[in-house]
Amino acid sequence: MQTLLNEKAPDFTLLNEKGEQVTLSDFRGKKVVLYFYPKDMTPGCTTEACDFRDHHESFEKLNAVILGVSGDSSERHIKFIEKYGLPFSLLVDDDHQVAEAYGVWVLKKMYGREYMGIERSTFLIDEEGVIVNEWRKVKVKNHIDEVLETIKGGEK
Repeated sequence: MQTLLNEKAPDFTLLNEKGEQVTLSDFRGKKVVLYFYPKDMTPGCTTEACDFRDHHESFEKLNAVILGVSGDSSERHIKFIEKYGLPFSLLVDDDHQVAEAYGVWVLKKMYGREYMGIERSTFLIDEEGVIVNEWRKVKVKNHIDEVLETIKGGEK
């Protein structure tokens, strides 16, 4: 399995839910929690997004920005954000170029069917743009607590 730990995070520019360009390198000076998820409005993805929402203030206090990435359209992202009151941007990776750059566009299996899709993963990027932690094949339960603890542990 590919690891990006301690490497410069692949930079990208994607559209957010409002159709605005968001470039990763614009967040230099802040920590970035970049999380990839399969699909808006699905049970696991909704739980994960709401967990990030519920802890958003804690992340802000630690100088961390949350960015969610999936292949969904900006229209679908808007519905997801409005329905669940998400206080962070969701980015559109409809050609899965960014997911591929981070090694999370993988062959998946469900009900005996194989298909390509996003493997739920989170990357913690430091103020200089270096990936200081990565979680792959994320299980949603307690994941946000683990990310927060990792950030706090890295605070000097």
